[in-house]
Order: sequence, then C-alpha cells, then structure tokens
Amino acid sequence: MNINQLETLITISKTMSFRKAGELLNLTQPAVSAQIKSLEDEFKTVLVDRNHPVTLTDSGKVFLEHAIKIMQIVEDLKARLADLEQTPQGHIVVGTTTSIAMQILPRVLAYFQNQYPRIKTTILSMNSTQIMSSVENGTVDIGIGYLIEKSPNLVTSVLYYDTFELVVSPQHPLADKDHLSFEELRDVPLITMTPETVARVFMDQTFSRLGIRPKIVMELSSSEEVKRMAELNMGAAIVSKLSVTEEVKRGTLKIIPVRELEIMHPVGVIYKAGRYLNSAMQQFLRDLKGIPEEQFVGSDAALDPQ
Repeated sequence: MNINQLETLITISKTMSFRKAGELLNLTQPAVSAQIKSLEDEFKTVLVDRNHPVTLTDSGKVFLEHAIKIMQIVEDLKARLADLEQTPQGHIVVGTTTSIAMQILPRVLAYFQNQYPRIKTTILSMNSTQIMSSVENGTVDIGIGYLIEKSPNLVTSVLYYDTFELVVSPQHPLADKDHLSFEELRDVPLITMTPETVARVFMDQTFSRLGIRPKIVMELSSSEEVKRMAELNMGAAIVSKLSVTEEVKRGTLKIIPVRELEIMHPVGVIYKAGRYLNSAMQQFLRDLKGIPEEQFVGSDAALDPQ
C-alpha cells in the first residue's frame, strides 16, 4: 500500500469513475485500475464495484474512512516538517461567505502575504452551513462564518457579532420610515437569500414565529446579488449589517430599523479539532483574532440609519 493508491481510491469515491479519476490524477485508466487491483490483492478483498457508475463495496467504504484519516496524517506530517524550515510554505484553503471575503479578508491577507510570501492562499465562497461541513470533512482548512451550531469535531472562536437589517434603496416607498415592525413587512416585496443561508433561516423563523407569510419576490445565492437588486429598487432586503457598510456610506441603501431583527449573531473562525495547525495557519488565526471588533463592524456613525 502506498499514498498514491490511497489517493486514487479517494478520488474514485468522489468521481464514481475510473476515467474521471485518472483525468484528475493525471493517470491512464489502466494505471488507475492497476492501483486499485493492487490494494485489493494486498488486503484480499474487493474494494470497488466496477459497474457503472463505479461504487465502493462495504469493504471499500470501511477502507475509505481509514484512507482519509491516513491522508490527513500525511498532510499534518508534511506541515510539521515544513515548519522546521526557516521560511514556511504550503497552501491554506479558507472558506467564507462572499460578504466576509470582501469586507474582512483583504486587510488580513495583505499583512499575511507579506509575512509568508511562500504560502498560497485559496479563498472559497460558500454559505455558513457549507463552511462548517467543509472544515469538518477537511476540504477547507479555516472557515470564517456565522457560528450556527456546535460540533465536537470543530473548534470555534468568536470574532465579532453581526445583525441582520432591513435595507431599501432611497427611492423605495419605505425609505422615509424611521422604523418598522415585522407585521408591516407582510405585504412588502422582499429580495432574500436562498433557504439554506443563515440570513434566510433567521428571517423564515422570525416570520413563522409571528404567524406572517412573507412576500418573497426574488431569491439569490449571495448577499452581493441581493444588495444589487435592492439598490435597483427591486424590493426590500434583509441582509447582514456588515455587508452593507459601503452602500450605506454611499447612500445607495438605507437601513430601516426593525425591532424583531435586533438579535446579535456570532461570527467567527472555525477549524477542525485535533488537526495540526502549522505556523502559517496559526499566524493567520492570530492576525484574524487580532483585529479589534470595531474594525469588523465599523463605527455606529457610519451605519446610522437616520
């Protein structure tokens, strides 16, 4: 058994195809088949059902669990050895929401890349539910998002607290309102995030608790898209306060206070429990945690809806 064989099995489990696995691994299909056959011969069991689509047998599923753990150990070992070098190098994958990526990460990454020029950083945009699962399954090293649930497999640390706000364009009929109640939103056309996002879950729960059926006219997958539609006066929107900082400053969106929305939601960093954090990851976390909360959320004056 060798690392290449384990990587091949893991890739087959994801692609469900010898051909696609070979393309991803830059191997011919016969080479992929030979690696799997070698594993099966060594462990005297059938790991892969070669019908279409290709699937793992029960033995293959058990083997896969251990293969993933072994590959993680190998990656941790590489990271520990790299830390012995004077100049850390490697790759950090960060998963975060679109608004956080645009509002927070630029200032952190600018400083971080000056410290660690040989560290490659990949930023993946996803919702907070996907962030949690991606960190847990190892496809993301560090997550930054809403801390929506606790897991024994994850370590979390709060960076700041955010709220969701009702925003409208200056031309919207509600733009002159000093405040609103959720009841007054009953017949207001709303632009919302998709159902699996934290903002939408919170909104749906609040409407449901008050016995109100919202008038949703548009669903979008990112807060940036929601903001653009609201700026075009396509409807009112409920979005993160942090995400509309610049739009409120420019006057293209206005926050209308809604009492039922005044709930603080923790936003923080997430990484896998028990995972070795190399020096670069540790520094990245320190840089994030070192930013004062007021720099995340902005001054109250900047976001004053009056």
